[in-house]
Amino acid sequence: RIIVKNIEGKSGHKQYSDYAEEFEYLTNSGVVLQVRAISNPKFPLLESESKNLLKLYLSDVGLLTNLLYGTNVNAVLGDVLSVNLGSVYESVVAQELHAHGFQLHYYDNKQRGEVDFLIDDYDSLTVLPIEVKSGKDYKVHSALDRFIATPDYHISRAVVLSNEQKVYDDKGITYMPVYYVMFFKNLSVADGDCIIPEIPTVPE
Repeated sequence: RIIVKNIEGKSGHKQYSDYAEEFEYLTNSGVVLQVRAISNPKFPLLESESKNLLKLYLSDVGLLTNLLYGTNVNAVLGDVLSVNLGSVYESVVAQELHAHGFQLHYYDNKQRGEVDFLIDDYDSLTVLPIEVKSGKDYKVHSALDRFIATPDYHISRAVVLSNEQKVYDDKGITYMPVYYVMFFKNLSVADGDCIIPEIPTVPE
């Protein structure tokens, strides 16, 4: 998450507008992906985003892993339990969603917590929350649970992407392997400009 006041130290009063051109340059040059914050999610998300709160993800996960782990590829390939792959998994998901044409948002609410990604769900005219987990405790997601349980949000489904190798539903949440994000597609509607997230069906 970008905290503007920390960019050049905490002295002085800095705002997002002071660096808007720099953020735009990083995005337009293809170096980073911007993910805008949503505190009160409503469909469509574009109308609910915060202009001043955002995350930046590197556009190339290879560059990220080099920064984090150097040339030791075992950090990623060896499934080393002591290595935290959370930021890598989130970057992969951000890149895939962006490549498929999704607008990137995340949920940030002081009372209810943070959910990694939100995309518009055109099937139900609501919001689809996506949580990314890299560890074995992928079923522990208190912020996502509170998000789903909020009546005003009208959430009809949610997704957790993790190392778990099977696809199944549990209490309104679909659990699937993180690489299944490649199947999330925006399908153009013939008689309009809407896009529809297509999620793989759960095998019977």
